[in-house]
Amino acid sequence: MKLFSSRLCTNIPKMLDFYSQFNPSPLSIKQFIDFGQNACEKKSFIFLRKELPVRLANIMKEIALLPTNLLGTNSVNQVNDWYLKSFEEVLKFEKMEPTHENLVGFCNQLVQIRNRHSDVVQTMSQGVLELKESQEGYVDQSLETSIQYFLDRLYMSRISIRMLINQHTILFGGREESKGRQIGCLDPACDISSVVKDAYENARFLCDQYYLASPELVINQCNNLDNTLPIRTVYVPSHLYHMLFELFKNSMRAVMELHDETTENLPPIHVLIVCGKEDICVKISDQGGGIPRSQIDQLFKYMYSTAPQPSKSDLHTVPLAGYGYGLPISRLYARYFHGDIVLLSAEGYGTDAVIYLKALSDEANELLPIFNKTSSKFYRATVPTGDWSNQFRFRSSTFRATVSISSTYLSN
Repeated sequence: MKLFSSRLCTNIPKMLDFYSQFNPSPLSIKQFIDFGQNACEKKSFIFLRKELPVRLANIMKEIALLPTNLLGTNSVNQVNDWYLKSFEEVLKFEKMEPTHENLVGFCNQLVQIRNRHSDVVQTMSQGVLELKESQEGYVDQSLETSIQYFLDRLYMSRISIRMLINQHTILFGGREESKGRQIGCLDPACDISSVVKDAYENARFLCDQYYLASPELVINQCNNLDNTLPIRTVYVPSHLYHMLFELFKNSMRAVMELHDETTENLPPIHVLIVCGKEDICVKISDQGGGIPRSQIDQLFKYMYSTAPQPSKSDLHTVPLAGYGYGLPISRLYARYFHGDIVLLSAEGYGTDAVIYLKALSDEANELLPIFNKTSSKFYRATVPTGDWSNQFRFRSSTFRATVSISSTYLSN
């Protein structure tokens, strides 16, 4: 094994080139469930020892394309090293027979890989902050666009890899989670209202700690298919919880700061759960004053949210505000199985946050980044010229004043 590992280390660049030529194989929630109900460890082993290197290689090729001033930061270097090490560790099983000993070793190796990558989001966030500090807070728009594009793809890849690893380790690692109703990390009858309540209670605990009060929760459900309540679906409860928890934190903070003098009569947070033919919608409505329309898209940008570096002495950022990656990461969780998160705001009143989930499990396919010539262009592109007037904000205040009306036509 030592000789094989030594040879593997010298061939890592070639192996990266080889595996990055393949596209990841997206799975649907139905496929995850069907396999989990008749789980075969050998089949999972054979699939993952090929699929994981493909997914790792695809995103590692994009890490190598990052701008030098970002790739050179200590934090991004550390993330890159983690991916290289994990890629090498999975390749050790490339030609192994699925014996009992190798299956156990593979499962243990996956646990180590998952643990190694547990801090990728925080570490990449630190890398972005290091970049901004090195440039004294100014990052040009083309670089910001490239970083946004990359981080969305890195974190989506990370979600997908963790999903595969969690399914395998829960199903075959002898963990207690595999003995309940759940099939791996999927719940075939996920009670959405129950997850809503869990996320609300935990967000409420933080809110009570800091503000000494919190808005109440009102839940309504509407099943347009068969009127069955509570509404249930096949989903990953931890993913849904992550989205809801982040949105509840934002709503509670907005409500408490707008109504800081009237905590005895706080407007409640309303949640509406609706099941349709194509989508299940979870709408969270608050009366927290809303968000200016010009800022809604900004809330999903990593560079925007990380601009003010959190101060350790500023306790106000800790309980509910967080470190800024909550919304963009939550939207990735929704989009991972072809759902989405949309914010609708009435400035001066409140905000509606809508989570869309696919109603049919065979239509809920993984959305995975693919490394190819098209994706690599995004790392070399300059600021694009749009085909609408006033696509981008100009520095001249005089010019801004003359074209402010046409800003309605900003595109994503």
